[in-house]
Amino acid sequence: MMLVVASRNENKLREIQKLAPDGFNLVSLRKLSITVDAPEEGDSFIQNAISKAIFYGNLLMKPVVADDSGLVVDALGGFPGVLSARFMKNHPYIEKMKTIIKMLKDKEKTARFVCAAAFWNPESKVLLCCEGSVEGIISEDIRGNSGFGYDPFFIPEGFDKTFGELGEEKHKISHRSRAFKQLFENLSKMV
Repeated sequence: MMLVVASRNENKLREIQKLAPDGFNLVSLRKLSITVDAPEEGDSFIQNAISKAIFYGNLLMKPVVADDSGLVVDALGGFPGVLSARFMKNHPYIEKMKTIIKMLKDKEKTARFVCAAAFWNPESKVLLCCEGSVEGIISEDIRGNSGFGYDPFFIPEGFDKTFGELGEEKHKISHRSRAFKQLFENLSKMV
């Protein structure tokens, strides 16, 4: 089954490809030369993932998987949450992380990464959505060159290294891995 991954982020595409079972052929928006952005106006990761899946599915008239994910920091009332990618737009993630570290000075550092993964098939009108999360803390320093986004300052529960330091180990426990494993498991039962 061919699935369009509603992303132009090649790092995200690689993560999702590693999770896809045999028989699923994934193609990115970049490969299809799609440059239009889907609206992300929801108040939750689930709303945004579903919105993106439906938008691109209906645009392309092909089955689509989409996700919305982000960092939820308890001491900041869940911020940046659904605004994770848009927080300090056009600034590199190193600056975003430094700003959040400053915001957390003398505060609790508990946080989680959350990912909602959605599937939409415009032909059959089948919609599925799954959510995964991983608990952890925000490091006081930025460490590691693996991963992307906020990975270099998030330490998952049970580890002393950041996602940015864990490399391939991250893919086994990440929020995206948890959400897409569930989604692909459900999809596999349907095809």
